[in-house]
This record gives sequence, structure tokens and C-alpha cells, in this order.
Amino acid sequence: MAIHKLKIFAGSGSHALAEKIAKSYGCELGAATVSRFSDGEFQPAIEESIRGCTVFIVQSTPPPAENLMELLLMIDAAKRASAYKVIAVMPYFGWARQDRKDRPRVSIGAKLAANLLTAAGVDRIITMDLHADQIQGFFDVPVDHIYASRIFVPYIESLGLENLSIATPDIGGAKRANSYASYFNAPLVVCHKHRDKPNEVAKMMAIGEVKDRNIVLLDDMIDTGGTITKAANMFMDLGARSVRAVATHAVLSGPAYENINNSKLTEVILSDTIPLRTDKDTSKFKVLSTADVFADVIERVYNYKEISSQFLFTKH
Repeated sequence: MAIHKLKIFAGSGSHALAEKIAKSYGCELGAATVSRFSDGEFQPAIEESIRGCTVFIVQSTPPPAENLMELLLMIDAAKRASAYKVIAVMPYFGWARQDRKDRPRVSIGAKLAANLLTAAGVDRIITMDLHADQIQGFFDVPVDHIYASRIFVPYIESLGLENLSIATPDIGGAKRANSYASYFNAPLVVCHKHRDKPNEVAKMMAIGEVKDRNIVLLDDMIDTGGTITKAANMFMDLGARSVRAVATHAVLSGPAYENINNSKLTEVILSDTIPLRTDKDTSKFKVLSTADVFADVIERVYNYKEISSQFLFTKH
């Protein structure tokens, strides 16, 4: 058993989720504030003693960049306050799409973000559904990569869909989709797409059983919604009975809400790693909470228990 007291803190970008995680774990959220200077510079502060504590800081890092910067400053503050260990709980790891040089003279943003977190003094990372599994290797500290299948699989089962097909909107998501297809003993449909520029799909075709099928379309995130809605509309045009989208991270930038609401998608199933906007029509959205999953992993990490069961795609 751990001898160092546990405390959970929230970054301002994930405060609602952090409150749910703390409640699920059975503790109060730690006191922290963010003060701002008139020029926009901000300074997070931990408002209680954490000397000798194991500190978990919950913060997703979607744009703007200040979400990542706030997390870095909170890690630094915790280290300087003599915390025993500082563990970053990043439900959504932003910058993960920049995991390689896909053209000349570009940065590898995921590696840079990993370096910054390490430089700030983080001892461990807990995250969910990375854009690419190999990003774990960008860190020089342990990374616990949790899969959202724990919350999505029971929900999909509860729908009782007949003639189910599992689909992926691109080749890169084939491994994830194949895990679901194997679990449900369902056919796999793969979309082949061609982009002329980022966030814009020029051409798309489907490979697999679509006609008269209820299709669940899987991805790690939805950004503008262009790919997922184009795929859904294509499936319906090819004779599918229904199309639902399942994605862990609700980035939902630009015209995403409008694209989804105007599409032939029956439902969009998301996690709460990134909060939905409150000024948009979310009638097509179903949000499942990751709080219990993260609380369970935090308890296992804190008490030095195995967490391999959280990595595997198994029935829970």
C-alpha cells in the first residue's frame, strides 16, 4: 500500500471531468486557482500543502495551447512544492496528430510536447486512446495508455443492433476497428480516403459489407466532422440501415456540429475527455463518462497494483 497521501487537482480545461473522477475515487478535488495578468499571462497556484504527496493533475490538452501550458505550470508548481510524485492525467493528449514528419520542414509536435512534460518534472502519464500507439515511446517516463472500449463496448451491446458491421474511416484506424469487429464477431468495413489538404477529404470509397447493415463507425477523435460525415452519408447511399459514429475525443472544431447535425448519422457516441460546447445543438450526441475508468486507474497506480486489464480489449 502507498504511504504517501493522494491528492487530485484539476486544470481549468478539465475541471468538470476532474470533479467526477475525484467523486468516483472517493475524495475531494484539491484546491487550485489560476490568476491572470492584464496582458493575458496566467499563473496556476496550488492552494494547499502537497509536501510528500502523490499528486494527480487532470488536464486534457486540446487547443488553445494554454491548456498544455497550464498543465506544465501546474506540474512545475507541484514539483517545487515538494510533491513526492506528480502524475499527469491527460484524458486527451493534444498535438498527437503531429507524430511524424509527413512532409519536409515540419515539427514533430507530439515529441516536443512529451519533452516539455518531462522537462516540467512529470513522473508518469495517464492518457486515453492516443492517436498513434507509438507516441508512448516519445516519453522517458512511464505512460499508461487506457482504451475507451471499457465504456463504448457496453453501450454498443445495449443497442442490440442486428446485422452489425464495424467500420473505420481510414486505414490508420483499422487496428482499433478490427478489435471491435473481432469482439462483436462482425464484418469490418474500411474506408479508403484521399485528402488534397488537411481537414478536407476529396475522395472516399468503402471496402466491406455495407448494404442492409447497421454500421458503427469508429475513430479516436472527431475534428471538423468532415471524414466521419462523408463516410456515414456514403454508407447510407450504399444501402446501410443506420450509421452511428463512436469517437473518444470530441475535438469538434469549425463546422463540426453543423456537419454532424446535417448528416445521415443516427447518433454520435463520445466520451467526456473534452467537454461539448454548450452553445451548439447536441441532440445527436451521446456522451459517456470516463470518470470511473480514470478513477480506477488512479487507484491502481497509487497502490502499485497491476493495470494490464485496462490495456486489453476485453469484456467488462
